[in-house]
Amino acid sequence: MKTPVPQAPVQGAAEVNVLLQFLATIFWASVSLRGQAYRRGWLKSRRLKHPVISVGNLSVGGTGKTPLVILIAKTLLAAGRRPCILTRGYGRRGGMGLIALDPDSGLIFDPRAVGDEPALLAQALPNIPIIVARDRFRAGLIAERDFRADVHLLDDGFQHLALARDLDIVLLDVARPISELALLPAGRLREPFSALRRAHWVILTRTELGDAGPLQARVRAENSRARVFHCSTKLTGLVEPRGGAPVSPENLLHKPVGAFCGIGNPAAFLADLRRWGLRPAAERVFPDHHEYTARELESVVASSRNAGAEALLTTEKDLMNLPPEWKAPMPLLACRISSEIEEKVEFERALLDTLGAAGRAT
Repeated sequence: MKTPVPQAPVQGAAEVNVLLQFLATIFWASVSLRGQAYRRGWLKSRRLKHPVISVGNLSVGGTGKTPLVILIAKTLLAAGRRPCILTRGYGRRGGMGLIALDPDSGLIFDPRAVGDEPALLAQALPNIPIIVARDRFRAGLIAERDFRADVHLLDDGFQHLALARDLDIVLLDVARPISELALLPAGRLREPFSALRRAHWVILTRTELGDAGPLQARVRAENSRARVFHCSTKLTGLVEPRGGAPVSPENLLHKPVGAFCGIGNPAAFLADLRRWGLRPAAERVFPDHHEYTARELESVVASSRNAGAEALLTTEKDLMNLPPEWKAPMPLLACRISSEIEEKVEFERALLDTLGAAGRAT
C-alpha cells in the first residue's frame, strides 16, 4: 500500500483558537517525524511468527472499538483459530509490567490492576488469553509460547508501528462530525486523516446514528483501495454489577432512568438509550476511563431520584470503574452491547481469507 505523505493538520471548527492550532501543528510535526523514522528504517517494526490484526482509531476514544474486538475474537474462535489479545491496559495502576490474563486461571481480574478495557475483554471472552503490556511484541511472543496463540488481535494498534501487522483495521465513528477531524489538541485526531492510506480496512461505526455517506466519501478520497464495512451498535441486554444476572430491557422501556458514563463518546451512548426505548431523565458525563468515587456516585443517585428515575443505567466499561465497596441504593444496570457488521458474511470471509494468505506467506 502506498506510503502516506505527511499533510498539514485539517482545520477544525472555526472557533478553534490560534494557540490550539499552533500546538496541533507541533503535534503534527512530531507524528510526521515518527512515521518517517519507521518508513526510512531508522526505527524498526518487529514481526511475530503468527499473523497480527490491528484494530485501531485515528481519533482518541469512542469509536466502538472494544465491541468490535470482541466480535472479531469470537469469529476467529468459531473458525477454529486460537486468538489472543495484545493490549496496553490504559490507566492501570502498579506500573507498566507485563500481565497475562490466563483464561484457565478462573480469576476475576481487578480493573485497577489490569485496566478497565482488558478486564471487560476478559469478562466477555473467558476462553481467550489477554496479554497486557506496553511492549506488544514481547506480549505476542509470550502468547505464542505459553498459550499457543496462532493469531494476535492488537487492540488500539494503528499507531503502534513497533509491531508489524498483516491487517490494519481503522474505525471511524459516523456519529462524530467531520469538523472534529483536526489534530490534537485542536481536535480529536492522533494522526492526520491522510494516515488512512496505510489502512487495509476501514469500518464506519454507529451507522444507526447518522449518514455514513460524507465520511465514506472522505475515506475513499484518501484511500480508494481500502475495504469499507459498516457497523451498528445493538443492545443485547442489561446486566447487574459484578457479573450479576441479566435483566430484560423491556422492564425499563419508556420509564425514567438516570444515566451516567465515563467513555469516549458519551453522546452516542445517550442517543443509543433513547433509540432503544429507554428514557434518561437525568444524565451525568465523566471523562473517559473515569474511576468513580462514592461521593460522585451519591450525587448521581440524588439527581436521578430527584428526576423520578426508577433505575441507574451505565456501560459495562463503567462498571469496571466503580468502587468495589460501593453498593447502589437503587437498581443499577449496565447496557450490554454488541457490534453488528452489515456485510457480515463478506466480512467474515475476508477476515479468514486474509489470515490464510498471511499464513501461507510466513
